[in-house]
Amino acid sequence: IERERGLLAGVAELGSRIDTSELQPRVLQNWVRDLLGLGAGALTLLFESFSYKHGIPLDADWVLDARMIANPHYEPQLRPLTGRDAPVIEYLARERLAQQWLEDVRALLARWLPEIARENRSHVTVAIGCTGGRHRSVYLAERLAAAFGAEWKVLVGHRGLAEENPA
Repeated sequence: IERERGLLAGVAELGSRIDTSELQPRVLQNWVRDLLGLGAGALTLLFESFSYKHGIPLDADWVLDARMIANPHYEPQLRPLTGRDAPVIEYLARERLAQQWLEDVRALLARWLPEIARENRSHVTVAIGCTGGRHRSVYLAERLAAAFGAEWKVLVGHRGLAEENPA
């Protein structure tokens, strides 16, 4: 350490010294960002649909269950479609529980995402599951992405759809 101090003695006056011995890492991170004029990092949201029959995504920050909402799979004309197809969207848009679920989750995320961003998190994955991962969870992930896309950087992924159409 003494040798390092000697080597840096000539440039020490050009820098800033911050005593970090009593700082929490979060506070230090904010100080360094402020010092460098970087501001807070941007939070990216990933809304990811999945099928419970294939397991919960291990990389999810939040896992939300949509299996209590009416399942379009049991409507023969909707079965081959997905939550991105207009007939399924119309079906779920009429479902009271689907709309209540969306309202509740929007409120939850609207309340807590600013707090998560203040913690300098760079990304949050919200995984939404249903039985097959094709209808309800896809529809809900798409609706949430649309709802939060104006305020946050948003990505959408559909594990259930990717499994049947691998790239």
